Amino acid sequence: MRIAIGCIQLLMICLQILPLAAQDSLFFRSGHQSRIRVQKDARLDLLIKKQIQVNEETSRQARRQDKGFRVLVISTTLREEALAAKTKVYTYFPELKAYLFHQSPYYRVKAGNFKERKEAEQYQRRLELLFPKGVFIINDIIEVKLRGSAEEESAVPDGEYP
Repeated sequence: MRIAIGCIQLLMICLQILPLAAQDSLFFRSGHQSRIRVQKDARLDLLIKKQIQVNEETSRQARRQDKGFRVLVISTTLREEALAAKTKVYTYFPELKAYLFHQSPYYRVKAGNFKERKEAEQYQRRLELLFPKGVFIINDIIEVKLRGSAEEESAVPDGEYP
């Protein structure tokens, strides 16, 4: 019986010391050198390269902006009026991109991405027929198309608009 009690006490001591020994293996001890060997899947390199390409493309798109001109079609406090103006621009000038901005309390509709003021002036004259309250040319940050892009090639040529 004495041996059984001794074995139980020894077992209890071992169970208490075992977790501490396991924890010590996680920490570096002075005088011991540990090495970690990392095994990675070769597909991780492909994923990294793909992410680099995505990052480069995203930053390229951010650089597609430049200083230029847009025409201010309407500035109103009525959202419905601004939406109607934007729809009108898209209907009569499908080649122009229209932008609706809200800066309380005003809604503003701007159209076009013109690098040269002369281009903006041509559209200003045509848009004034649709918006008799006045169409104004403003300096703005514009979206710049890359050369040879599909959008540039499919632009609608100047036609007869009201």
